[in-house]
Amino acid sequence: MNFSWESLYLTFIPLFVAFDALGIIPIFISLTNGMTLREKRKLGTQSTLTALAICVIVLLAGKLVFNVLGITVDDLRIGGGIILLVLAIYDLLFSSKEEGVVGMTVGVVPIGIPLIAGPTAITSLLVLSDSQGLAMTSIGLFLNMIIVFAVFYYSDYMSRLMGKSGSAAFAKVMNLFLAAIAIHMITTGIINIVKQHFS
Repeated sequence: MNFSWESLYLTFIPLFVAFDALGIIPIFISLTNGMTLREKRKLGTQSTLTALAICVIVLLAGKLVFNVLGITVDDLRIGGGIILLVLAIYDLLFSSKEEGVVGMTVGVVPIGIPLIAGPTAITSLLVLSDSQGLAMTSIGLFLNMIIVFAVFYYSDYMSRLMGKSGSAAFAKVMNLFLAAIAIHMITTGIINIVKQHFS
């Protein structure tokens, strides 16, 4: 592997934008509202490891898996959007979450995938692995996962600033945005699929 700072920059920055760790903070705070600090950090670790596992699989066998299953990135976009929409509606209608059911699963879905390892991140990994090489893309991926983990680990400081009632209100508002993100993912996926079939 021929290491170069330019190559690292060209892999790190696109992935940093694709993962959007800072943009996920409000959603993470919303989904973990009411949890203890230990539970939040455990969930943050679970989310990061889930996203990392998915991304490593994509890097090593992404194209093969897509071909074998006969799916595309837009299929993932629609499926992920539906999951996000269901979760957002559930949280808006039922404010009291069942302990051990919702709380222990949101780290995998939807935070791990599709919020962190979403269609944009998966596409970026596939493109970068071709243009910059597997080794440099892997380094860029691991550096970004460290950032994602750190962001989740210290997200509780933002919750403390808002207070308990502020966090509860913030959670409801963010669920509306989560529903909007879900709709955007679904419609974008459908539009892209329609374009591919009729172009």
